[in-house]
Amino acid sequence: MKVLILGGYGVFGGRLAELLSDIAEIELVICGRNLSRAIEFCDSFRGKATVRPLRLDRAEIAQALEVECPDLVVDASGPFQNYGDTPYGVITACIASGTDYVDFADAADFVFGVSKFNADAEEAGAFVLSGVSSFPVLTGAVLREMAKTMDIVSVRGGIAPSPFAGIGLNVMRAVVGYAGAPVKLYRNGVQTVAHGLAESMRYTIAVPGRLPLRNIRFSLVDVPDLQVVPPEHETMRDIWMGAGPVPEFLHRILNLLARARAATALPSLTPLSRLFYTVLNLMKFGEHRGGMFVHARGLRDGKQTEQSWHLLAEGDDGPYIPSMAIEAIIRRLLDGIRPQAGARPAIRALDLADYDQLFAGRSIYAGFRGAQTASDPIYRQVLGAGFETLPSPVKALHDAIRSRTWRGQAEVMQGKSRIARAVCRIMGFPDTAADVPVSVALSPEQRAEAWTRTFGEKSFSSVQKCGTGRNDLLILERFGMITVALALVIEGDRLLFVPRSWSLLGIPLPRALMPTGRSFETGHEGRFRFDVEIAMPGIGLIVAYKGTMEPV
Repeated sequence: MKVLILGGYGVFGGRLAELLSDIAEIELVICGRNLSRAIEFCDSFRGKATVRPLRLDRAEIAQALEVECPDLVVDASGPFQNYGDTPYGVITACIASGTDYVDFADAADFVFGVSKFNADAEEAGAFVLSGVSSFPVLTGAVLREMAKTMDIVSVRGGIAPSPFAGIGLNVMRAVVGYAGAPVKLYRNGVQTVAHGLAESMRYTIAVPGRLPLRNIRFSLVDVPDLQVVPPEHETMRDIWMGAGPVPEFLHRILNLLARARAATALPSLTPLSRLFYTVLNLMKFGEHRGGMFVHARGLRDGKQTEQSWHLLAEGDDGPYIPSMAIEAIIRRLLDGIRPQAGARPAIRALDLADYDQLFAGRSIYAGFRGAQTASDPIYRQVLGAGFETLPSPVKALHDAIRSRTWRGQAEVMQGKSRIARAVCRIMGFPDTAADVPVSVALSPEQRAEAWTRTFGEKSFSSVQKCGTGRNDLLILERFGMITVALALVIEGDRLLFVPRSWSLLGIPLPRALMPTGRSFETGHEGRFRFDVEIAMPGIGLIVAYKGTMEPV
């Protein structure tokens, strides 16, 4: 099978080639206007697949098809928003030669308009699938799953790339090009326009039981979903899709420029593309993690409901997700499974179960969350479906909203430094003891829960509640004037508490000085087991205590 990839040495085309590298029965023709870059890519390529460089401008595609006779053309070049007066030149050439075609198009108008070639593609016996990427293939698959249990009325979604993922210049040209420009979308059941990157919202991506991403700012982007998703769902009236690039200060600068262009007669910001591209690819700091979310509201049995889907990708696995849909189509073709002839947006190219197979073996995790109910116990609210996977004693302690007491035995060890002991005195932490009676009294407060821990004769208290805003889907635990935001992470049979931020009287404190230590809860021989460690950078251990308890 011969696959001709336009932009084959670029970000998306290159990653697609890597995903297909294990297939010996495939030849990848790596095309682009810069032959030296194509040669360099092929020289560094490792795998069973055959690769070959080819200098090719998209304007010369008809001649290339005649000479190369590929089985499939993949357009990974772009920006699709800037294809000029003949945006579908590659598609019409492929249809004329009877060659199958797929692309990574992220431009809503381009993807929505490809259906006008449907009759010609059917007659030629070729399939033309546009927008074969996370937007709208993955989002469409998620929404079809949600539609099994609800009538979808409104949708919000977004993608948050890792700061280490890197971004191509053409992608940056596309994004900067529509900053402040009109973007078509549906509101109140009517197609209208908003302005790209001029509208923003915040969201926390949190797969149940996994370490969530930090609360991220998303801004409106021009993606195919805005036009191709609403016709898929009769009840849908509103849709909004955003991107959350970091660092946030650069994101906010782009927001300001977009709003200025929308409010005035400023020309396109495209000339700034290379500047943003350079700065964004230089500013690689923070967590090497990315994610995606789809949040839907609708009706179930006549009652309002909502559901969200979250995806987390750790390390280098996330950047490959946009290329996985085309990878799946090519592997199916090799197995004799062929898409139906015709030209259309690729929103139905894959189902969610197909993505589960693509994610297998990678550090990519996804899961659904139902509507949060304020009357539920706070740990159930934060963990969602993950709560049901906890050991029975841990579930028993947290799955209640009434006053209750647990008792047992504990071991305590204070830090040996003077600073550590001073902190222990101020916070009321227990003294060092090899075996001491312990009790924890939990009592509900307004949307919170007070914890009073007593070791022997010494007690200290804290208040826990669900975080909101930038601390959404975290547990906030307040010790006097200090509040720590904790992520609830499930590892095997352990519930871990991971500090994410802290504050003094609501004023954020430096993360570099934030308390550390591995703390968790689990079950042991039918009893509740706790193991808490509190340390400080530059100081070391403050206090550690562990033990087991049972309900009174």
